Amino acid sequence: MSGSTKEFFSGIKPIKYNPQAAADEVLVFKHYNQDEVILGKPMHEWLRFAVCFWHTFRGLGADMFGASTLDRPWDQQQSDPMSIAKDRLRAAFEFFSKLGIKYYTFHDRDIAPEGETIEETERNLDEIVQLAKQLQKETGIKCLWGTANLFGNPRYMNGAATNPDAHVFAYAAAQVKKAMEVTHELGGENYVFWGGREGYMTLLNTDVRKELDHFAAFLRMAVEHKKKIGFKGQLLIEPKPKEPTKHQYDYDAQTVMGFLNYYGLDKDFKLNIEPNHTTMAGHAYEHDVEMCSRYGMLGSIDSNTGDSSLGWDTDQFPMNLRDCAFLMRTIIAQGGLAPGGLNFDCKVRRESTNLQDMFIAHIGAMDCFALALRKMARLFEEKKYDALVQQRYASYANTDIGKKIESGKATFDELHAFIKKNGEPSKTSGEQEKYEAIFNRYLD
Repeated sequence: MSGSTKEFFSGIKPIKYNPQAAADEVLVFKHYNQDEVILGKPMHEWLRFAVCFWHTFRGLGADMFGASTLDRPWDQQQSDPMSIAKDRLRAAFEFFSKLGIKYYTFHDRDIAPEGETIEETERNLDEIVQLAKQLQKETGIKCLWGTANLFGNPRYMNGAATNPDAHVFAYAAAQVKKAMEVTHELGGENYVFWGGREGYMTLLNTDVRKELDHFAAFLRMAVEHKKKIGFKGQLLIEPKPKEPTKHQYDYDAQTVMGFLNYYGLDKDFKLNIEPNHTTMAGHAYEHDVEMCSRYGMLGSIDSNTGDSSLGWDTDQFPMNLRDCAFLMRTIIAQGGLAPGGLNFDCKVRRESTNLQDMFIAHIGAMDCFALALRKMARLFEEKKYDALVQQRYASYANTDIGKKIESGKATFDELHAFIKKNGEPSKTSGEQEKYEAIFNRYLD
């Protein structure tokens, strides 16, 4: 593959669809049949799966309590960082191809090592991007989105676009400029901003308004550069409430939408939602996805999950049918995710040390979403659920006063007179248990 005959996943054949697979046949798709048409679209268009480069090919199982546990063959062949980076990229495309995935995502520093100077760093990135372009051409695999790592290097310990030092701000801008350009060169369909260190640890040393003004200025520069280079992809912001900062400015979906609206950026950006971040913010798994979609701001999803018994971002593979069904319900309702997708921002557990575990994890999550798509397609086809929700709000469509409220023509005086004439409203059950029971039956 592009100058190399190495096979990194020997013994693992391309993953096939077998609906009759036994429960322990985990290297086949039981539900994901990519070309099967559901609600007028092939399954792969509804789901638009992507593999993330960082967890899958840079994560080695280390945590704050222990060293790396994952020994990867592409990291052990040479001592030269660029040779390792090229082997790692070839291994990734072998993995994508055998898995049958159509998209991948990356940070700039995932795919190419950082040099001693920005010039060396950019040369490294350019060299790796040329190999990535060759591999994309050979395999037909595409870049869903790229982004810049503005949190790993010590220079960003106080933030990037919100750093109190203008020199650091300028470095972050230079890094994003280059990352946007290579994403464009790779045909990326989106570009993501995740501000892991855009926030504060204490308000005692922080001017939050100044930092948010600077962040907005940074994003305006990105919009202008997008136009300058002719990048047609969607710009995305990914919310997260905390970690590594105590408070992150892009706390959740509604916070980000409010920020974009206030600074006049809401026409240029949409959101990339990671449900594990949503639950860290204290919301239900599906909350941010639904909120974004309702306002036309859902651009893409980093499809993972967390562990309710832990308080941090565990980035686990989504294998809970109920969670995946809630997301697919929203995706179907808005007609799909394109040009975004379902990016597996997930990592195998540090105890899952076999190369095969990488495939099993992705297959399990892909199958879970495929099954959820089938279940939610039936929900939409039968329309019973929608009818129940519509009936709950029927008074706004079926009464004169309801119509005036919805049209924005009602006044307090008019509503006060209405109550004096009609008296106390009757109690109407919310029937939550009924809705939950019906939803669960679609998961049978």
